[in-house]
Amino acid sequence: MSETPICPLCGRPIPPDVAQSRHHLVPKLRGGKGGETVLLHDICHREIHATLSETEIARDFATIEALRGHPRLGKFIRWVARRPPGFRSKIPGKRRP
Repeated sequence: MSETPICPLCGRPIPPDVAQSRHHLVPKLRGGKGGETVLLHDICHREIHATLSETEIARDFATIEALRGHPRLGKFIRWVARRPPGFRSKIPGKRRP
């Protein structure tokens, strides 16, 4: 029996029945095809892409530590960390400032 993975962004477990997706630390279109990926809750993955452009991710946020240090993502992480692992919420389209 394998252990339940932990989302490296929010620190909550990712049960098998919860929406999840792989995030390319360097976006595929910015040279990350075949590069390192991390398993995230779908809500966490969508928040990254609603907050940052692929260029910003590739240039300044290509690690989990950098993503966690982004002010808006930090606020999101503090908020979502209080939710159950299966929590889902609509994330509007582009919300970049």
